[in-house]
Amino acid sequence: MKKQKNHPDFILSATISLLLLLGFAILAGVSITVSQKIFGHSFQFLMHQIEYGYLPGLILGFLAYKINLKSLRKISLPALFIVIVLMGLVFMPKIGVSTGGASRWVALGPIVIQPSELLKLIFIIYLAAWLTKHKEQRKKSVQLFLPFIIILAVVCALLIKQPDISTLVTIAAITLVMYFSAETPLWQTGLLILSGIGALAILIKTAPYRLNRFLVLLRPAAQPLGIGYQMKQALIAIGSGGIIGHGLGLSVQKAGFLPEPMTDSIFAVFAEETGFIGAIILVLLFLIFAWQGFKIAKQSSETFLKLMAIGITSWLTLQAFINIGAMIGLLPLTGIPLPLVSYGSSHLVMELIAIGLLLNISKHAKNNF
Repeated sequence: MKKQKNHPDFILSATISLLLLLGFAILAGVSITVSQKIFGHSFQFLMHQIEYGYLPGLILGFLAYKINLKSLRKISLPALFIVIVLMGLVFMPKIGVSTGGASRWVALGPIVIQPSELLKLIFIIYLAAWLTKHKEQRKKSVQLFLPFIIILAVVCALLIKQPDISTLVTIAAITLVMYFSAETPLWQTGLLILSGIGALAILIKTAPYRLNRFLVLLRPAAQPLGIGYQMKQALIAIGSGGIIGHGLGLSVQKAGFLPEPMTDSIFAVFAEETGFIGAIILVLLFLIFAWQGFKIAKQSSETFLKLMAIGITSWLTLQAFINIGAMIGLLPLTGIPLPLVSYGSSHLVMELIAIGLLLNISKHAKNNF
């Protein structure tokens, strides 16, 4: 017999809890070192992450766990428009905040947010709603496809302008996974793939350094002080960790050798401090998360909830393994954070909201007894 669950998935809940605990432990050690070096005291970055990341993220994640999921379908398009407006505001003087040649942040009083991080979850919800409508009205597939393409083009243009190519790649990958899962017409999926290949060619043509990020994978030692420096230092950190690591807080590479130790390179620091065993445990936790997330999607009887679960699971899993793959030299460096671990309040808040929604979906999934 089949029974409706009214409790969240236990394995998923336990996995997320372990990832958060591991993430907090490693971030605490890294951020203390970096904060001491920059500010002269130890807890600036950690307190910021707690105040603007963990606390609001857990509160909003709990609200997402309690929300009526059907209401999300109705507000998905207005919410996407709001995020698109915020993405446009990053280019406005006195509101937009630029760092390192990239315009990706908006200052709202004392709070600085990264709209592209909001975009990932909101776009997943919108796409799940749109694909559900698409499936319900197959005879109008062409009429429905055109507005979607226009919205997608606007989003991609804003991401390229910032530039935020890592988010663009993430959005493209999520779109393809959700499209394939929704069993949409083959010509539409093919058109999206061809458009993606064309966009990639244009991006490489207009900025050759992007191609260099791929080429450095073949010969990472060719530019040890240039584009290959971060990869080289990450591999040194991972290799020096051995089997059991140096111990939490005892990384050598984070002290000025490894670029971005709190964000892009935090997996390398984690592997150095906890060794091969710790790195494998972290990878296994993300694999368990992926398994449970897709299992929840499969058990969901409603198309909208199924697609939203697929989108959330794909997003967080994809980001995790792109980040890890870049650190071990299998993928080019992208700047994508390690979910639930890397420093950054905007992405952490949105990830916790997404997890709240996934746990909410798990309450409504069917289970066989």
